Amino acid sequence: MIGFVFAFSLKEEKIKNSKIAFYCSLVPGLGQAYNGKWVKSISIAGLEYAAYAAWIENKKNYNNYEISDNTYRLPRHRYLQKRNKYAWWIGFIYVYGMIDAVVDAHLHNFEHLMASPLENDKKGKIKNAE
Repeated sequence: MIGFVFAFSLKEEKIKNSKIAFYCSLVPGLGQAYNGKWVKSISIAGLEYAAYAAWIENKKNYNNYEISDNTYRLPRHRYLQKRNKYAWWIGFIYVYGMIDAVVDAHLHNFEHLMASPLENDKKGKIKNAE
């Protein structure tokens, strides 16, 4: 009620620190959790886990490949290619999570900043106008 009467919200907008977001993002998904993006946090952590699990599985299949054994669906070189592909995905997801956390923390206050009036508008004059 007080926020409605005095035209300000009671919830204080907390400024996010980009440096803290970077350090939190060293653990996949934790940087997004710091920014309050819980769905994105779970998605980043889940994708990182899935890529790591696929990498481990293909690494195991490549290292333990027996030509005489018919339990493998693919030739040995395909397991090497898939192992390398998932290693790249692990790196891409990790770097994406870091960049996303830092940018999201940096732009956290953007809507509030853009909605506030300019300083010169408050005074009623435009600086450097000709």
